[in-house]
Amino acid sequence: MAPKVTTCIWFEKDGLEAARFYTSLLPDSEIRNAQKFEHMVTGEADGVQVIEFTLAGAPYSILQAGPHQQYNDMMSISVTTENQAETDRLWTALTADGGREIQCGWLRDRWSVAWQISPRPIVQLIETGDPARLSAMFKEMYKMKKIDIATLQKAYDSAS
Repeated sequence: MAPKVTTCIWFEKDGLEAARFYTSLLPDSEIRNAQKFEHMVTGEADGVQVIEFTLAGAPYSILQAGPHQQYNDMMSISVTTENQAETDRLWTALTADGGREIQCGWLRDRWSVAWQISPRPIVQLIETGDPARLSAMFKEMYKMKKIDIATLQKAYDSAS
């Protein structure tokens, strides 16, 4: 049975390649279905492809249907990592082959899809930490692209 809510990402091309790559990154991820359809505008026989998949159990779909508007930062895939090693692994994989680092744990993969890589220790500080100390931590985070947990923890701990 299809989930009630699914995030759908429009791709011009390479949708199945992207879904395969994304599902290789996280446990409990799989491609559930991939179908091709006639393009309603161009009439191309296999001009539209819909790929349904899960990332860490969360449902997604890719609609590959030709050119569309450019992606912006109004939508991103957010992944909470358990530690620095997982943060580094995902960051390296997602920025490879034309991906690019942005700032404060954000990046764009080779297809220009935005991702936020958020280490759980930092997420927990943000949820429960002291506001003054968080301010010091955020000032340090603003200088970063990939999140460095130890550096942010140090900034938090040394603030008064």
